[in-house]
Amino acid sequence: MLYLIKPLIVNITIIFSLLFNVNLFFPFSKRKPLTFRQMTIFGLFSSFSAMLCMLYPIETLEDTHFDFRMIPILIVTLYGGWYPGVLCASIVVSLRFFIGGEYVYVGIAVSVLALVVGLLLRSVFLRSANKILYGMIVISFYYLVYIFILYSTVSFLNLNFYIVYFLSFGITFIALVYTVERLIIANQQFDETLYLDKLSTVGQMAAAFAHEIRNPITTVRGFIQFINSNTKDESLKQFAPLILDELDRTNKIITNYLTVAKPTDFTLSYVDINKVLKDSVELLRPFGSYRNVSIDLELAGEHYIFSDEQHLKQAIMNIIKNGIEAIDEEQGGLLKIKKMPGENRGTVQLTFIDNGIGMSEDQLAKIGLPYYTTKSRGTGLGSMITNRLIHEMKGKIQYESKEHIGTRVSVTLPTVRKTT
Repeated sequence: MLYLIKPLIVNITIIFSLLFNVNLFFPFSKRKPLTFRQMTIFGLFSSFSAMLCMLYPIETLEDTHFDFRMIPILIVTLYGGWYPGVLCASIVVSLRFFIGGEYVYVGIAVSVLALVVGLLLRSVFLRSANKILYGMIVISFYYLVYIFILYSTVSFLNLNFYIVYFLSFGITFIALVYTVERLIIANQQFDETLYLDKLSTVGQMAAAFAHEIRNPITTVRGFIQFINSNTKDESLKQFAPLILDELDRTNKIITNYLTVAKPTDFTLSYVDINKVLKDSVELLRPFGSYRNVSIDLELAGEHYIFSDEQHLKQAIMNIIKNGIEAIDEEQGGLLKIKKMPGENRGTVQLTFIDNGIGMSEDQLAKIGLPYYTTKSRGTGLGSMITNRLIHEMKGKIQYESKEHIGTRVSVTLPTVRKTT
């Protein structure tokens, strides 16, 4: 069986090359759904990889080619969806039909089988927290039908070849799943590093200019108040409150910049997340009613974190307020808030779902960046502060959105057991 080592290495190299090349074009991510163009590229890359595997088979017994062409079909279907999966499988099946041979329909059957298995198990696979375990379930299910097809049609195979082929097939598939998951984590960490670097830039700017800007604002505010109290000019009395309001708004913006700039002082204590959510909802329910928005709060179990209660409340209220403001005031809508155990042990997940205007992919990519906002009079600092507070609590925040459908904000926080 030593002669199988070289073609095995060739097939494995081809498949892993596909993976890293796709990641260069569009980094694997759980946050951003693939566009039609990206799905097409993914499908074409996968089909090219599968065709190379067919050109360099591991073993050829009579008219039957044994290679790893099914692995790209499985991977692209599980991670890309039905369209790139069908595209890849169609090209592979067409090439196999063109090659021909006595067992051409066996080759076509096992390729179509990879597509069907990927489509059937995709939703369960993507929802699973342990992708390696569910990857093993996927490959085991595929093995059952694949071996049955081979056993029923190709009688000249020997046991040793079965063992080597299927063992290397399974190991390669699981290694690919593991690599994709590691790439997703690495890409997410890279995005977070860039984001924190931008926050640091804003912080340095704020620390440098905030003090110098505040001094003249305070002086101007004092003179406006003095003139307003000692003048008989009606036009000045009419516009003085407006000037003071704008000065106060400017001062508030500076305060928000300083909040982003300086390290947050945490007063650590055991925080009941249910209580914080209830308090935040009750505080903002009148604002929601004013904008014709209903707030639905769903709590599952009790969870505690060891953090600062006021900062957690500030972050949650920012998210709720943004959700309310995203909904059209005339049409009204619903903001759903759910709290449930997180996917990973020792975490809790808070989900905020609105049926507002939503955001485009470009807007979604910029959310939380310095001075980016979708509001006409906003500064974008609310989202920046929220993201920073969640990160400082060792948590994660993710945004998902579709235009004219709504936005979903998911916050994951580490939990602790409350001690008495």
